[in-house]
Amino acid sequence: MMSLLFRVFTFDSAFRPKIKTSTFIIIVSFYFGFILNYPIVSKVFELGKNVPDIWFPYTGPFVLFFAFIIVFSILTLPLILKPWYGFLFLSSALALYSIQEFHVLFDTSMIENVVETNVSEALFYLNVRSVLYFLIFGVIPTLLLVWVKVEFNSSIFRELVTRVILILLSCMFITVIAITTYKDYASVGRNNKYLNKMIIPAHVYDTYKYIKRNYLVKPLPYTSLGDDAQLKSTENGKPTLVVMVLGETARAMNFSDNGYSRDTQPYTKDLDLISFNDVSSCGTYTALSVPCMFSNMNRTDYNKAKANAQDNAIDIIAKANVETLWIDNDGGDKGVAHNTKLINIDAKSDRDLCNGNTCYDQVMLKPAEQFIKKDHKDKLIVLHTIGSHGPTYFQRFPPKLAKFAPWCNRKDIDQCTDQEITNVYDNTLVYTDFFLAQVIKQLQEHAQDYNVAMMYVSDHGESLGENGLYLHGTPYAIAPKEQKTVPWLLWLPEQYAKQKQIDRSCVKEEAQKLRYTHDNFFHSLIGLYGVDTKEKQTSLDLFSNCHV
Repeated sequence: MMSLLFRVFTFDSAFRPKIKTSTFIIIVSFYFGFILNYPIVSKVFELGKNVPDIWFPYTGPFVLFFAFIIVFSILTLPLILKPWYGFLFLSSALALYSIQEFHVLFDTSMIENVVETNVSEALFYLNVRSVLYFLIFGVIPTLLLVWVKVEFNSSIFRELVTRVILILLSCMFITVIAITTYKDYASVGRNNKYLNKMIIPAHVYDTYKYIKRNYLVKPLPYTSLGDDAQLKSTENGKPTLVVMVLGETARAMNFSDNGYSRDTQPYTKDLDLISFNDVSSCGTYTALSVPCMFSNMNRTDYNKAKANAQDNAIDIIAKANVETLWIDNDGGDKGVAHNTKLINIDAKSDRDLCNGNTCYDQVMLKPAEQFIKKDHKDKLIVLHTIGSHGPTYFQRFPPKLAKFAPWCNRKDIDQCTDQEITNVYDNTLVYTDFFLAQVIKQLQEHAQDYNVAMMYVSDHGESLGENGLYLHGTPYAIAPKEQKTVPWLLWLPEQYAKQKQIDRSCVKEEAQKLRYTHDNFFHSLIGLYGVDTKEKQTSLDLFSNCHV
């Protein structure tokens, strides 16, 4: 018996089934068409309820099946066959989990989001269900692939003829389906353009496009901006200290200041924060939104390569002889702090505030305090928070500060009830409010030495199960408001407002009635700090109408 098992697991040729490449292509195409693409097939069935032809939805998996035969007939090559399909199986299993469980849509933007994710963030998604998906739909097919012996035809001519026949037959069947159901496909496709982003393994092509765009293109020459930057003097002669808190995954509609029925801001309610209650983000994921909002580009013309090759808002403020510091607790500055002193929080640095993988945002206050005390010069501090980063929302706040129960305390949040998800997410916002109150307290302690102010803006929002969507990263054109509407808060003491000649009541009034976007952020941060430069557009500086 042991000898038999040894021969099987050492891939003895007597125990290895042999199949022709044509058979292999058909089997793999069936696997992708009928199994791995279950999410899009089920979606077609759902949309097919509104189509007169009752047979229309049933054609979906067959269209995919025949389309994959065409694609795999072209891409199935000797030498790289098994590594190539092994990669497809493993990556497609992860894509299936993301699409099925969180309704994630893959395009180059989502690939960028995945690539920018560090190991600690990736562990947020590690749970029993994700492992099972990976094992069942990725590892097992890959092991079968390794075990089976795929035989090519004895001559290149015969192999080519076989492939051509497969392609022609597939084209014929697709044509028949198109003739009978074209109007239905045109209607459904035109009204649901996101469907193509659900196809597995389209993520491979999007990965290629991402790599080509970011690594196979010659970098742009660096452009210096804001060389004319000058800081306006103040009457009291005190240096300026502004803390910019960069939020993570906070959505505006869950903030009390924006009309939310729950008290998610218990710690700052008496601190007279100004809330800009109608603000849209630049993107729906951190790797896009953060560099976009700090750049001088608008959302519609944002270009990552250009942003990386020029100065941003922090760089321009620094040119006015301002000391700048970026403290990061959210997996990286996304290239924004390339000219700035950067402190990345070590998740093992504080036993009380860290768990070895992540830390509560309070951990940033200590290095901030050291920077503030170092000397009394003009300073700008950016605190990049982990905020409400999911799906492990329960790790973002100390349980003793939780306000809403019961809350979801697991990674696979789709297994929690809607109320549990809302409760745990709202608890992250309560902790964010606690953190902001601590930042303000820290600034108040230095108000004798500095003119102090704080601004808080989130990078993007979050879906909590509305319309079946979870997390974020949905392509902007079809993303729901939950992922695109973000909080923008301002703590503006009278001393700071007076020294910077800002009418506080005017700002508060405009914050309630005007609409803003991340397009305003670059110009408003420079404007709030009191820096003059030709790079700042007055029309986009939300303080420009309120100067006295």
